[in-house]
Amino acid sequence: MEIDFKKGKGLIPAIIQDAVSDKVLMLGYMNKEAYRISRESGKVTFYSRSRKKLWTKGESSGNTLHIRDIQADCDADTLLIHAVPEGPVCHTGDDTCFGNANPGHFRFIEELEKIIGERKAHPVQTSYTASLFSEGIEKIAKKVGEEATEVIIEALEDRRELLKEELADLFYHILVLMSDKDLTLDDINLVLRNRHK
Repeated sequence: MEIDFKKGKGLIPAIIQDAVSDKVLMLGYMNKEAYRISRESGKVTFYSRSRKKLWTKGESSGNTLHIRDIQADCDADTLLIHAVPEGPVCHTGDDTCFGNANPGHFRFIEELEKIIGERKAHPVQTSYTASLFSEGIEKIAKKVGEEATEVIIEALEDRRELLKEELADLFYHILVLMSDKDLTLDDINLVLRNRHK
């Protein structure tokens, strides 16, 4: 869709929404150049109306916004950008510019799921994940079993730090197994939600 920058005298509003939590994070403005840079870099770039210049969100704080997708509204004069934030979004230090909390505790697990999917679709020779996929479901399932056993051992021995490490290994291998079987975190989330009812 052709974006209509004329209505707003060269600027259009861009609503930023967390791609994981769906929280509305902030509102900014883009001109054609900011829109182009955002699409090419994968990081949200705005046009500052007060400073009259382009700025990439997080260029000084490090709290960048990684774009998942960009949608235009029905009139093509407003953007909805789904992004994954690196830290607080507001300059005040709040999670959002509307004062809402957006803890995103499991955001990296979502990112890891995506990375594993990419390794499956585009194997890299040096990737451990790709090697698991190449060895097949028997190897993957065996690794899940091995890691589950390690979790049990560390839990019974009450070694907290080692338990955290083994739980992380188990989570990772479960994600690989899910990807191999074309299952997603959303699929599991739906099952858990339905059970909760």
